[in-house]
Amino acid sequence: MSFTKRKNTKRVPSFRKLLRTSKIKLDNKLKNKQYKQQSAAKKYRKEQKKLREAVRDAISRKPFPLEECKKRQVAGKREEEEEEDALPLDMMDEDDLKLMEDLAQKASFLTRDLSSDEPVHVKKRKHESVIDKYEKVPRRMQTEPEKELIHLLPIKDKGGIIPQTMEKPVLNVEQNEEEDTEEMEEAEDFNEEPLPVLTPEEMAAQRRQKLQERKMHIAALASAILSEPDNNIKKLKELRAMLMEQDPNVAVIVRKLVMVSLMEIFKDIAPSYKIRPLTEAEKATKVKKETQKLREFEEGLVSQYKFYLENLEQTIKDWKQRKLKKSNVISLKAYKGLAEIAVKCLCELLVALPHFNFHNNIIVLIVPLMNDASKMISELCFEAVKKLFKQDKLGYASLGVVKVISGLVRGRNYDVRPEVLKVFLHLRIKEVELQKDSEDIAPKKKFMTYKEKRKNLSRMQRKWKKAEEKLERELLEAEASESKEKKLKLHTETLNIVFVTYFRILKKAQKSPLLPAVLEGLAKFAHLINVEFFDDLLIVLHSLIASGGLSYRESLHCVLSAFHILSGQGDVLNIDPMKFYTHLYKTLFSLHAGGTNDDTGIVLQCVDVMFAKRRKQVSQQRALAFLKRLSTLALHVLPNSSVGILATNRVLMQTFPKMDLLLDNESQGSGVYLPELEEPEHCNAQNTALWELHLLQRHYHPTVQKFAAHLIVGAPTEGSGALPLDLSQRPATELFEAYSMRGMTFNPPVASVTPRRKVPSRLSVNKKPVLFPQCG
Repeated sequence: MSFTKRKNTKRVPSFRKLLRTSKIKLDNKLKNKQYKQQSAAKKYRKEQKKLREAVRDAISRKPFPLEECKKRQVAGKREEEEEEDALPLDMMDEDDLKLMEDLAQKASFLTRDLSSDEPVHVKKRKHESVIDKYEKVPRRMQTEPEKELIHLLPIKDKGGIIPQTMEKPVLNVEQNEEEDTEEMEEAEDFNEEPLPVLTPEEMAAQRRQKLQERKMHIAALASAILSEPDNNIKKLKELRAMLMEQDPNVAVIVRKLVMVSLMEIFKDIAPSYKIRPLTEAEKATKVKKETQKLREFEEGLVSQYKFYLENLEQTIKDWKQRKLKKSNVISLKAYKGLAEIAVKCLCELLVALPHFNFHNNIIVLIVPLMNDASKMISELCFEAVKKLFKQDKLGYASLGVVKVISGLVRGRNYDVRPEVLKVFLHLRIKEVELQKDSEDIAPKKKFMTYKEKRKNLSRMQRKWKKAEEKLERELLEAEASESKEKKLKLHTETLNIVFVTYFRILKKAQKSPLLPAVLEGLAKFAHLINVEFFDDLLIVLHSLIASGGLSYRESLHCVLSAFHILSGQGDVLNIDPMKFYTHLYKTLFSLHAGGTNDDTGIVLQCVDVMFAKRRKQVSQQRALAFLKRLSTLALHVLPNSSVGILATNRVLMQTFPKMDLLLDNESQGSGVYLPELEEPEHCNAQNTALWELHLLQRHYHPTVQKFAAHLIVGAPTEGSGALPLDLSQRPATELFEAYSMRGMTFNPPVASVTPRRKVPSRLSVNKKPVLFPQCG
């Protein structure tokens, strides 16, 4: 007996025994324990399920009320009466009648379902006791409100399962209903009171007060963010929430102010690098508190910046699609102003943060708006892209914009505004600027001079300093060369996309309004085109000129493009551009002589490229013919055009030494000058003189007079006939722009003359002084 007891009692294992227990054994014990707990829980759930099913069965077994039995009994009596009417009792047998009476005295006959096949004399069912219990329950009046019952766990005894219920307490509900009714009555009483009618002055004062409160709140949030961006980054969310201002009186102005404020805040607190998302490994590693704080700040900044850009984008989309949200308090007319402010903010961020996150997303938003029907929005986008091109030294942002523009032009089937392609003219892609940019970008390290080393360092320190500076110079040179190679690669890719866009338009859309912009772009970047395309490109340009479908400005761009190609890498090609010389010579007199004389600048560029940069390939007859025709043209145009043409003539006379033939009246040659001939080589220009200079010497513009007098004496560089430095050292195109008369004012302005004092004369008429008396 003691053995069995000792065997059944469980001893608690000691600590040493637990130490000797293997890990596998402990794991098995833990698993067994978990399995027992799971099986016990499963068994408990099964029992609960059985109880719920039993309660459901008990509730579903509702006994028939006695009223239905009475109704059926009344219906049975009516049927018996009908049967009696149909069959008199005297026709029934006495035995049958007695049987019917005996059956009627038994309750089972009345309560039993006649449709059932059970015999009449069966044992009482269990549900009969349920019916008796139900009948003993006192009836309730229907006017009483029915109380809700809570079903509890049933009780099981020998008689079966007894369901348990409890009335739901309704005191709190009644109290809540009373409170709700009181609140409704108070609200009705409040609604019955008429709202105070405000005068326009009171409404304006109330609006100013609300607006002032919003402004102070915006200023407080912005100053808090700017003072401590690391600690107050969460206030960006609060400020951005004000973009959803719902007060219709101040909603438009508040949203505009919040947009501009957020834009300035992001410009100030955004770092000078792009924030990348953290990897899973970096998130899992433990870091210092300062590093964790910096990560939280960067994460919050990027997320709020993203949401802000999405709000701006949605504002522009709603305005473009003319959508008005149901819950919105801003009209469609006000949406245009909001959209303009949103575009301004995007343009500012495009220029100010080209290095930060989501810059490509801003480019994708801004570039299509350059083709917008609204002039204000399109000009804002043009100016932003121009600024971006001018300040982009590396070329990453320019490459992104060029890609989007190329895709836009191709996607719209070349149906875009010409200004979209004219933006390419502001790209910083020139070899001279590349070298300059690399010098600007290379970090400038200040090294100590020899005197400073002698003064502050010992001999050994000077030796170490010399070796250190040498190493630093080598590193700086390596960094500069590397950055230059990156820029060259980026600029090459950018130019390839630009030229592909230009060539597509020349090939597929020669009658497109984009053709002038294409020709102007080719004229600027022609020296960077691959030599393999020169022959085909010159053929295309000449065919465009010969077709006669171009305007005068477009034909000038064709000529300029052709000579830019030939003056750069095209020097190695054996191509005679005589047809382009002839075209320019015969169309010079088509130049506009009025206020819209912008084509003169292109003519001056053409002449400079055709003669100054190709002096060895130009004959003397051709140069004389152009000099004579340009001098004649200077008589018909505005003063600024005359100044530019005479400055070009000065360059021609200094470039070709035998131009003084046209200044000598006694020189004779073979043939007669033919001014109407379209071939400059055969018009005999050596047999004429520059008599136009004498007329220009008496021109009303003082600068034209100076140039004419300078050319008459042979355009000397020194002496009494030389020009002042401010005129001689400036190119013709710059002088043309400097003396422009677009403001409808005389340029240079006329000096004001002090009026003379009126001296009264002795001879007077009606006592009035005569200023200029007649003598004799």
